[in-house]
Parts: sequence; C-alpha cells; structure tokens
Amino acid sequence: MSEVQAMRPTPAEGTTPAEGPGPATAIRVQGVSKRYGDRQAVDDVSLEIRRGEFFGLLGPNGAGKSTLVEIMEGLRRADTGTVALFGESPWPRNTALLPRVGVQTQTSAFFVRQTAHEHLRTVAALYGAPRTAVDATLESVGLTEQSGVQVEDLSGGQRQRLAIASALVHGPELIFLDEPTAALDPQARRALWEVLRALKAEGRTIVHTTHHLDEAEALCDRIAILVDGRIAVTDSPHNLVSAFQAPTRLMLPLGRLDEREAADIPGVDRVTVQGGSLVLETRTPGPVLSAVDKLAGLDGVQTRTAGLEDVYLDLTARLTGSPQSPRRNADTTEHQP
Repeated sequence: MSEVQAMRPTPAEGTTPAEGPGPATAIRVQGVSKRYGDRQAVDDVSLEIRRGEFFGLLGPNGAGKSTLVEIMEGLRRADTGTVALFGESPWPRNTALLPRVGVQTQTSAFFVRQTAHEHLRTVAALYGAPRTAVDATLESVGLTEQSGVQVEDLSGGQRQRLAIASALVHGPELIFLDEPTAALDPQARRALWEVLRALKAEGRTIVHTTHHLDEAEALCDRIAILVDGRIAVTDSPHNLVSAFQAPTRLMLPLGRLDEREAADIPGVDRVTVQGGSLVLETRTPGPVLSAVDKLAGLDGVQTRTAGLEDVYLDLTARLTGSPQSPRRNADTTEHQP
C-alpha cells in the first residue's frame, strides 16, 4: 500500500463518496450549484478536466469562477452536486489529496517575518518535500536573488511569484492558479509562461483562471467561459476562434479613402470610424486588400484577424446584454507600400 493510500480517510458520517472518474480524468464536476442568499453564484455546472490538461476558466467579474474553483479545491462546500479529484471528493477536508494538489490564490498568506527562502522551506516541510526543492522552485519563478529578502519587503509582483512557488514546491499533480500573472510585468509574465509550459510537459494538470485572453489562448488546451454562474461554452481556443467566424478588420488612416467608396468595395460587410482609422470589416480580406490597394494604396494599412478575445467579448456581451467593447490589444499586421 502506498503512502497516499495509507493516508486515505474514511468518508465522514453523512457524506457520500464522489463517484470516481475514469483513469484519464483529473477533475469531474457534476451538477454543482452554490447560492449566497438571493444570488446564484454557481448554477448546475458540470465539466471534466483530463489529466495533463492545461484548462482555463474565464468569465467576467462575478461570474462564479472563484466560487467554482474553491469548490473544486475543497475549500468551499457545494449546495448540490459532486466534485471528484482523481476519483476522490475534496470535501470534507481530504488529507489524501493534500500532497497531490497545489493552490495559488490572489489572497495568499505568507510568513511575512521570514525570508522568501525560509517561507518556502516552511511550506515544503509541511508537505514533506526535500529542501533541494526550495532552491529549484525559487529559481523557476525568478526569485533566487530575492531568496534572502524578508517577505514583507518583497514587491507585489515578487509576492505573487512566491505564492506560485508555494503552490509548486511539493511537486503536485494538480495545480490551481488564480490570476497567477496579475501583478507581474510583461517580462516576468512571459517567463512564468515558460514555467507553466514546463509543468504541463511533465504531465501536471493545471486549472488556470485569468482575465488575460492572450494568456489563455497561448497556454490552454481547453477553456470554459463562465457567465452568470453557468458554463456558456467549453472548447479549445483554436476551435472557438474558428467557429466564431469573425470578420477580418482592415484599418486605414482617416482621409485615405471615402467611407461611401469603402462601403462599395465587394466583400466589405461594414465600415466604421474608430479613433484615427477607417475600419473595414470583411470575411474575404484578400480581394478587399487588392481593391484598397488600387484605390488608396496599402501604406499604413493594418489588418487584424479575430482571436479569443473577440470570441469572449462577443459571447459575454450577448449573454449579459452589455455592449461589446473594442479590443485594446489587437493582433495587427501593417502593410508596406
């Protein structure tokens, strides 16, 4: 009998063991709901996350993401439904699952009077992880130079990286990350992406909540978009973008082409003015670009194809009834004459 099996607790009286998923399943959520007073935070959610999968959970603020993740982690009890991690219920507190699961939250607690190294060494000791794991984990999140700095003196981004290190130091099979790059600068954010990719390559299962749509598109095998406590869609980013069939946008400097003339180009679906650009929407960008070239040239013309952010904004706007906001960070290609 393995150590993990020996630690397996007897289900508490009055509870029902979660139905075990198949061998390739890390998490199974079935019919989970949670209400706070008059507010339905999670509404009959079911999903299955495979072992080794990088799974993203997206949604507007108040959509129920944090509550759902806390239920999956065993930190909060569902009103109805079941959750199984590796075939076992995380609620009530399941000590057999603790060494197999790592959790990073946005409100992580620290031993603030300790140095970063001492803090992580304490966390590692709680899980029985070797001390060698401490230095390796600090290095992986880019905190080697700050290992001797007291936690209370670390910057916000450095504390965020220490929180992630605390979730990784014991080598868990399943890792929950809640906005892990929220306080990181662009360079540190991309460096953490490589850490997360390496963890996935090792076969770890990662559940990742984020508001960075480019991050979800770059890292996740599949995503679920949660709106008003319900899962609106679950699929790979590629499949979602392909199914969305959003138009390509051609952006011309204002004054280069008359709006009416642009609207008469075959294949142009819509013409709008956004900031200092005339924007042409089309699902046949090749012929439209050729027409624009003949009429006004391509100097300064930019094209932008649809991405996951377009899908997310369109879907959440339709389901919540809110207006769709234009993308702030468009993926554009500038055409040279």
